[in-house]
Amino acid sequence: MAAGTQTNDRTGALARFAGWLPGRVDTRIRVFAWMSFVAEVLIIGTGGAVRLTGSGLGCPTWPTCTAESIVNTPEMGIHGIIEFGNRTLTGLVGILAVIVVVLLWRMRRERRDLFVLAAIVLLGILAQAIVGGITVLTGLNPFIVGFHYIASVVLVCVGAAFLARMDEPGGTRRLTVPRGFAIATHVTTLVLAVTVVVGVLTTGAGPHSGDAAAARNGFDAEILEHVHSWPGYTLFALTLVLTALAWLRRYPVRRWLTALLAVEVVQIAVGLYQARNGLPELAVGVHMVLAALTAATMTVVVLRLKRASGE
Repeated sequence: MAAGTQTNDRTGALARFAGWLPGRVDTRIRVFAWMSFVAEVLIIGTGGAVRLTGSGLGCPTWPTCTAESIVNTPEMGIHGIIEFGNRTLTGLVGILAVIVVVLLWRMRRERRDLFVLAAIVLLGILAQAIVGGITVLTGLNPFIVGFHYIASVVLVCVGAAFLARMDEPGGTRRLTVPRGFAIATHVTTLVLAVTVVVGVLTTGAGPHSGDAAAARNGFDAEILEHVHSWPGYTLFALTLVLTALAWLRRYPVRRWLTALLAVEVVQIAVGLYQARNGLPELAVGVHMVLAALTAATMTVVVLRLKRASGE
């Protein structure tokens, strides 16, 4: 009888919890989705701090911080604190991603788009933790470090896509702009991707390796700085044209294109400043975060090319 009572209690608790879960996008989902997005951006900033302060091997092994300790030890100094702090933030990002997935569980069928995006973020964070471990175990291989950053930017974009879609109805979506304009926007997105990749290669050739003993990728950093600017300025020119056209023809995407243009202007200014002042650590870190925000804004622009048709 006691075992049966316990089973009924558990079943009742699960039923009450399932009933508590939202059946539509509400304040709970909005708050935790935004918290998750902000945390994903923040971890790019803290990851940059790890690299720019030379703390990449502050915890010299993985998944523990040392062979004997899960956490950093006093003997490891500030580098151990910075590296372990970044690892701790990964746990917070993962917890927030789990909460968003759980909150969407009841509506996983009718809002399959949101559930899939939330699941991608959660699985991506788990994969990123493993990649981070490989990064440490390979002594900060610059190509793996670069992949780690690009994957983080992709997760930020997925998070931005979730925010853009959560207040829209699900179902079929239709273009709100001419097809030629949409194609030009997608080409601009490709140019942005090239800009980010070349930027990652440039950083991998530069002085900020994360540790004095870490290898660089072997490319000429000065040449790559110039190469990096080519797609960067092309991106700005394309965005400027798209923004002008969108305002002239009153396309619904015009305000987000304006936001994208503004972020790009700041990004270019920071890039010029860091290139002309010997790559100061703070400017490089800001440049890394702005690249992620640029990609996130571009994601919203692409999604705003369409809207739900109500079908």
